[in-house]
Amino acid sequence: MQIRNIAIIAHVDHGKTTLTDALMRQTGMALAEGVSMDSNQLERERGITIYAKNTSLFYKDTKINIVDTPGHADFGSEVERVLRSIDSVVLVVDAQEGPMPQTRFVLKKSLELGLKPIVVLNKIDKPAARPEEVKEMVYELFLDLGANDEQLDFKTVYAIAREGVAKLSLEEESDSLFPLLDVVLEKVAPAENDTTKPLWAQPFNLGYDNFVGRLAIARMYQGRLKVNDQVIIRNVSGKNETGRIVKLYTFKGLERVESEEVEAGDIVMIAGLPNIEIGDTLSMTPDMELLPAIAIDEPTISLNFLVNDSPFAGREGKFVTNKQIRERLEKELEVNVGLKIDFGDASYKVYGRGELHVAILLENMRREGYEVQVSQPQVIIKEVDGVKSEPFEEVTVECPMESTGTVIEKLGKRKGIMMEMKEGSGGYSRLIFEVPTRGLLGYRGEFTIDTRGEGTLYTRVIGFRPYVGDIKKRDVGSMVSMVSGKTAAFALYNLQDRGVLYVGAAVDVYEGMIIGDVTKGTDMSVNPIKGKQLTNMRSSGTDEAIKLVPAWELSIERGLETMAEDDYLEVTPQSVRLRKQVLSESGRTTANRKK
Repeated sequence: MQIRNIAIIAHVDHGKTTLTDALMRQTGMALAEGVSMDSNQLERERGITIYAKNTSLFYKDTKINIVDTPGHADFGSEVERVLRSIDSVVLVVDAQEGPMPQTRFVLKKSLELGLKPIVVLNKIDKPAARPEEVKEMVYELFLDLGANDEQLDFKTVYAIAREGVAKLSLEEESDSLFPLLDVVLEKVAPAENDTTKPLWAQPFNLGYDNFVGRLAIARMYQGRLKVNDQVIIRNVSGKNETGRIVKLYTFKGLERVESEEVEAGDIVMIAGLPNIEIGDTLSMTPDMELLPAIAIDEPTISLNFLVNDSPFAGREGKFVTNKQIRERLEKELEVNVGLKIDFGDASYKVYGRGELHVAILLENMRREGYEVQVSQPQVIIKEVDGVKSEPFEEVTVECPMESTGTVIEKLGKRKGIMMEMKEGSGGYSRLIFEVPTRGLLGYRGEFTIDTRGEGTLYTRVIGFRPYVGDIKKRDVGSMVSMVSGKTAAFALYNLQDRGVLYVGAAVDVYEGMIIGDVTKGTDMSVNPIKGKQLTNMRSSGTDEAIKLVPAWELSIERGLETMAEDDYLEVTPQSVRLRKQVLSESGRTTANRKK
């Protein structure tokens, strides 16, 4: 049986996972309607792919291995690894939006590796869809990225993934995705499956199993591999290590099928090699040529993870000690290669690809029962050719035309430079900026408010550039509780005109906890538990007139965005709180004097 290995790549929300799910259903690999590639609960809730996943389907006596990749820039390291292991890519582009920042990023990586993409123009049923115009935009993008003649001669398929329909022209009638699969068979060369040559394989992803430990997801380039085989693991530095294969798996739909033997051409899962890393070469002999290394982009932000020591510590969590947090972070390193951690005695410095990358880790930890507090994210600064440099990102903004002035002003204050401005359809503008990552920290919440929730903002890292100096981002101060107790509606009613509240009435607070923002840019100590004093002249009945504005509920992302340098974000299974590092007002005053 022939094997085809492909990856589905796209910008976030352009329909990769929907397309893959529909392909699985139509080929009988996922019979249940609710079965999806986004199997992780967080992925289903957010509607985005976070982790690259494998599936396979069978069509016309051919096994097609498909890797579904994340579309968000923070998980770009997942995409880079996958592209090294496959033979072609299916590039999905929204027929209304056209190519977006992550489209450019994933396509650039694919073209550099010499892959010849198949283009799928998805969502052609949208009222504002413009498939032919978008096709031209995609062609121009190929040209901009230096595609060769063979790559420029790409095949285009028109699709409505949600309905499971694909066709080769807009006029054609179709009721399935089989035309797309036919194009895959036509345009993607079968994987080489020479089993007579010696073993040559390379892992491009990692997994973890509580019973067998680290799992390596690898592409078999040649040879065969059996359970109990002794193999040599060779890393890029030339160091050799011997290991024994405990278990082997192949993919059938979303299921992993245990196998005694795997052969060249397939994508497989290997257990029994605890020290194997992404990009290592697997062989039977120590003199086998190394496969090219898989480069992974460096992290751009860092923050400290600490034991939660707030007055409410230990109320909700099962895992609250330094040792437990350390073990959980060590386990995360097994599979999350975009992450780096410096393990100290009292705190752990975590390096990630962006706020969302770190927020996903924190969200997973809280759902598992961990309590932790983290410091404000800081951009990684390093020297490049003797010059102090910081990461920059290309920012693409689509927003109503009446909001463009505010967006330009805000990003200008954050040292952003506008590179392009286009008038889009439906009263929207598309703006492209180059902004230091430092300037973007904490901006997404502001952007949502400034565009009344109607704008979209996408980013991609474009490398390190000379440091641009101080950036003043925070125009608001913090409303800090000076007492502990339960909040009172009367007190909050008097405070809500001063800014935005994070808590409602009858909520437990402690001294030093941040309960809201102050519109004026300085911190303010407040008493949120103060009740109305009753006298003979005033009765409690007049309290019926109190109307509280709904509290602005803190999520992990919002907390990371809004926190100041002297704050901690407290993350527990049921709560997300902001607090001052020094809880008492007198202690903060003393600390400020020492600065």
